[in-house]
Amino acid sequence: MKIRANGINIEVEDSAQRDPAFAGKPAVLLIMGLGLQLIAWPADLVQGLEAAGYRVIRFDNRDVGLSSRIEEAGKPNIFWASLQHKFGFTPAAPYSLSDMAADALGVLDAVGVQKAHVVGMSMGGMIAQRVTLAAPERVLSLTSIMSSSSAKGLPGPAPEVLRAMLRRPSGTSKAEMVEHSLRLFQAIGSPAFPTPEDDLRARIARGVDRAMYPVGTLRQMLAVVADGARTALLPRITAPTLVIHGTADPLIPFACGEDTARRIPGATLLPIEGMGHDLPTEPVRRILTALLAHFDRKH
Repeated sequence: MKIRANGINIEVEDSAQRDPAFAGKPAVLLIMGLGLQLIAWPADLVQGLEAAGYRVIRFDNRDVGLSSRIEEAGKPNIFWASLQHKFGFTPAAPYSLSDMAADALGVLDAVGVQKAHVVGMSMGGMIAQRVTLAAPERVLSLTSIMSSSSAKGLPGPAPEVLRAMLRRPSGTSKAEMVEHSLRLFQAIGSPAFPTPEDDLRARIARGVDRAMYPVGTLRQMLAVVADGARTALLPRITAPTLVIHGTADPLIPFACGEDTARRIPGATLLPIEGMGHDLPTEPVRRILTALLAHFDRKH
């Protein structure tokens, strides 16, 4: 369903929309990462949360999927922005992660949820941190998965991942876009839990068929690069916090998860051996178990 929040249109999927019985259950807000749509959340995770009695709310971030495209912002110069960031300058961004956090809070408002467990993956973890800082009274718990504090000096992507990210598709056809994304997802995937190529290709094709908007991903990337000020604010977080990170993550290395957990008071760090920057079946089972235990903690 489409809702209006924070001045834009946002595509939302809500358990209570499908089954009104979920309306009275505790809510979990899932915030996806860079360039990925709400359908990227594994069905096993969503269904597992629902089976445990949770109302699951997912949405497409701005500039991705079926949510508003911020076309008036134009195409950003990521190379120039990265150069500015490297030399200690904050690049100008058409919107911020704080704006995207306001989108997330607007989603909760639109579906009538006052408080939720907030779970974010990758860039979504950074947005989840911003949500928790902006509205601590609305966050039952925070979970940051394969994300970062954005602190200076943390390791960056492996060289082969950078090459895959900077490589352009050979064309604009569906097949060419799928092949381009396939190479990137294989580069960031979990070495201990490889996803069969046919499954990965089908998953990517589903996303391309639903919506494909590469320029929006570039604008999201700029918002991430421009959000270094968040680092110093993390010690203010008081929500129960779980940090989950793969030890083999080649995009946002494990040290970034360690740093996030160290900066948030009382945070628990869950390393997953052999997991990269994706959500394969076996790690998802562990993540689901950890989430349910985290949500049930007594404080």
